[in-house]
Amino acid sequence: MTLRMLADGLGVSVSTVSRVLNSPGDAALRWGSAATIERIRAYADERGYSPNPQAASLRTSRSGLVGVLVPRLQDFVLATIYEGIEEAAVENGLSTFVTNSLDDPGAQRARSQMMIDRRVDGMIFGDAHLDHLVVDEVADRGVPLVLVSRRAGDHVSATCDDVLGGRLVGEHLVRSGRTRPAILAGQAFASTSHDRVQGAVEAFAEAGIEIPRSRIVHGPFDAAGGRIAAEQLLAAGDVPDAIFATNDFAAIGALGVLRDRGLRVPDDVALVGYNDTPLASEILVPLTTIRSPMHEMGRRGVELLIELIGGGSPAPELLEPVLVVRETA
Repeated sequence: MTLRMLADGLGVSVSTVSRVLNSPGDAALRWGSAATIERIRAYADERGYSPNPQAASLRTSRSGLVGVLVPRLQDFVLATIYEGIEEAAVENGLSTFVTNSLDDPGAQRARSQMMIDRRVDGMIFGDAHLDHLVVDEVADRGVPLVLVSRRAGDHVSATCDDVLGGRLVGEHLVRSGRTRPAILAGQAFASTSHDRVQGAVEAFAEAGIEIPRSRIVHGPFDAAGGRIAAEQLLAAGDVPDAIFATNDFAAIGALGVLRDRGLRVPDDVALVGYNDTPLASEILVPLTTIRSPMHEMGRRGVELLIELIGGGSPAPELLEPVLVVRETA
């Protein structure tokens, strides 16, 4: 019997069940009414639930260590987020260590177990998938965790408001008179892809412009992925008048394809990226993009985790994106 099974049976969140069962006496009233507390405790007793002893030791014997999972630390966005994590951790007397999962669920599970074996006080995931299976499994073991960069399920997270970011792109392109947009959407299992696409699609729809599914192409969040996605898009023969790449590096990959095809940016095709990495302003045609608060995201992730470890109940946070208009759109 796990916390997830109890939560599903009771119709409440895993975090609520965990906090109630780990709060003695009336201290649990912080997490719900007396009736709710009694119902959760009674249900756990009936099902013979006993807490994971290793997770319990994490709460009572602190290691001062925080484990961080990212898809690839070589990615500038994730490296910047990790800088924020490490900075805030040091300020709060914590140490961090980071490992790459390559967005592979098997690797995510193995790396998570390795961190738990090292008795981390908590974990920060920068590689959560929308199905949230792996983070659910870790939460079910009673390990405090926070998500950064990507949201998933009802887990506490510090992310950019990517729906708003996508809307800002769509609204800007509509104002620029673009009527045949396309999107290099990134990886479908990531909330960053889903939310940025959603925001842009909604903004165009409100202007009476529908983006056909054939003009929404998924691929990796890097220059090579952007090049492949742009080539796939243009191979269909329907050249868009605007491309929104949900990552700056994908936008740079697309820029190379447009150049090779003899298409001028922004005269023939407007191009917009996402994140405002330093390279965005330095390429031959400076990139219009969305500035996301990458460093702050990492800092807030640590602060939320500290609050969770201390028995708090923080809410997910959406940090504000900013449109940065340059020469490509």
